[in-house]
Amino acid sequence: MKVGIKEVAEAAGVSIATVSHVVNNTRYVSEKTKAKVYEAMKLLDFRINAVAQSLRSQKSNTIGLIVPVLPSDTSNFFFMTVAQGIQKTLRRYGYQVLLSNNSTEELEEEIEQIKLFNSKLIDGLIIASIADDVGYLDDTVNSRYPVVFIDRRPVGYHGDFVLADGFGGSLNAVQTLLDKGHRKIGLITGSLGISTSNERMEGYKKALSNCGIEFDQSIVREVPANFESGYNCAKELLASADITALFVANNVLTMGVVACLQELKIRIPDELAVIGFDDYDWTKITMPPLSVIRQPSFEIGVKAAEVMIQRIENPDVQQSNEYRLPTTLIMRESC
Repeated sequence: MKVGIKEVAEAAGVSIATVSHVVNNTRYVSEKTKAKVYEAMKLLDFRINAVAQSLRSQKSNTIGLIVPVLPSDTSNFFFMTVAQGIQKTLRRYGYQVLLSNNSTEELEEEIEQIKLFNSKLIDGLIIASIADDVGYLDDTVNSRYPVVFIDRRPVGYHGDFVLADGFGGSLNAVQTLLDKGHRKIGLITGSLGISTSNERMEGYKKALSNCGIEFDQSIVREVPANFESGYNCAKELLASADITALFVANNVLTMGVVACLQELKIRIPDELAVIGFDDYDWTKITMPPLSVIRQPSFEIGVKAAEVMIQRIENPDVQQSNEYRLPTTLIMRESC
């Protein structure tokens, strides 16, 4: 038997009009009532005719998500966990996620992906843009739907921001090394320009400044975020600088650093204390296990989805907001 809105209404104990408003998002319905309708839809295996619904309401109940992930980049762990948080949260509100990966990290591809989303009548866009200035969105999006930026804070367009506190995480990591008596603390960071790298650099500098230690450019390396760069930088720093500790502000760089230290048989933390970035499983099984800054990746996804729903349900609110989620220093045996 084909299930329709009438059957859903009976199962949920609400009117047909209420089910219609929930499905089409055309009027305010309380969260308690929405939950009853969604539960009835799930129980009856009710499927919305997305094409017909979109044509009628100009809404698709679909949110576009664009993240930049290179095939060799471990950041896919981070962004896929963010995506899980987004998807799980949006499902509660009857929305689906349309995911697109900018695997080239080229602005042209990002723009084309958004244009494709526009043809799908998305109701909102969540994006980790590769651009520092996203003024191009004035033409590509033109305020047709809300935009939520994740992981980094570009300029040039009105939207909300949900990101981890990279500044605070770096400050905490370097302060911990300073508290342990280290004064020559090297830094390896990804290319500056995007806000995440910039903020981690500033956190490093601030921790040193708080202790009256002058910033020393000679023990800092800014490189593309890949395994080879981490490996080579660690080798170079050990050969040319008298550092006793090293903070690595990127996960894939951290992998390269650890590989180099293991190959050179550097005793961690006796000869060199190390703190890395991002708490992935591999950091728990190194010898010794690695101290790291944990980013709340799943929580970033949940918050981004919640902010998106708020924007959709309150389209007249103009003020954009920034949400910074705290990072956590996971202490193991490498420092």
